[in-house]
Amino acid sequence: MRIERVELRRIRTPMRFRFETSFGEETQKETILVSVHADGLAGYGESTAMSRPVYNEETTSTVWYVLERFLIPLLFSREISHPDEVSELFAPIRRHFMAKAALEGAVWDLWAKRQGIPLARALGGEKTAIDVGVSIGIEPTVEQVLRHVDRFLSEGYKKIKVKIKPGFDVKVIESIRKEFGDGVPLMADANSAYTLEHIDVMKELDQYGLIMIEQPLAHDDIIDHAKLQRELTTPICLDESIHTVEDARKALELESCRIINIKVGRVGGLTPARKIHDLCLERGIPVWCGGMLEMGVGRAHNIAVTSLPGFTIPGDTSASSRYFERDITIPAIELSAPGTLAIPDGPGIGYDLDEERVRRITVDHAVFRRPH
Repeated sequence: MRIERVELRRIRTPMRFRFETSFGEETQKETILVSVHADGLAGYGESTAMSRPVYNEETTSTVWYVLERFLIPLLFSREISHPDEVSELFAPIRRHFMAKAALEGAVWDLWAKRQGIPLARALGGEKTAIDVGVSIGIEPTVEQVLRHVDRFLSEGYKKIKVKIKPGFDVKVIESIRKEFGDGVPLMADANSAYTLEHIDVMKELDQYGLIMIEQPLAHDDIIDHAKLQRELTTPICLDESIHTVEDARKALELESCRIINIKVGRVGGLTPARKIHDLCLERGIPVWCGGMLEMGVGRAHNIAVTSLPGFTIPGDTSASSRYFERDITIPAIELSAPGTLAIPDGPGIGYDLDEERVRRITVDHAVFRRPH
């Protein structure tokens, strides 16, 4: 497969509401949309980097720079017979996982379209639908969180994830349990906001029957998480600490966690995501697909990877309408049944790009052509 052209678009659109985590708050979505072109077909990828380097070191601006200066030239340097080769091609570039994932995902979509098969099947998935959950940000009051939980349970979401931080943690979890009972599939996401000095808070959370506590300690830690996991009944899930299959292997050998959140952008693409999935499946460790407030293209990639058998916990890929008045795909990502997303059966990601919408929210655009 000889990639003829790559297009980058920086797009920006307001979100329907303020979304707060321990990193800060988001009120608009800015992302890089990538398209790769060959033989009259286009494949699409979406960067999951934020506009500020608070989740990891990448931003939308660094993603654009690395794509333009390094990754696109590498992609033009050879023909691709299978998308797995893209990760190998990008290996000399250290980290910059979200930039790599955006371009690699677009190649996967294009390759699947050329084969005439859904991206999910190209990856080896066999599911026809996936269960999904929803993520609730930090709110000014516990009562507002309870209202969100009530609404999302009524919409059938299969897992409730609540963001926590020091001072907004035990009370909110306790209140959810009192209001809705122990049967609600509930987890807490700390986004690295705690240290081992907060072990008493973690032990208090341990009594509420949570599915997991996600990334309570430092973003680059697997040592202290192992110490904490030994003190808790609740499984710890690692997110920010896992970037490669080697990170996952070491964390599992140290018993730093009992669950891993696989984010395609964080680990550098669909091929690395599948490798981490395969390792966890072999070790009997459940995985799930986390979200980065993606728009429709990124959500479509999440749906595809979640079709793999090891994804047994509902992910964060809720309906587009949760975050955006209008998405960039046709159709928008919507629930096919309460708490369920159908896996598209069309070629590639299975969604068309809403080109008029994309043009309207584009703030920067560049085209790169393969040198002759």
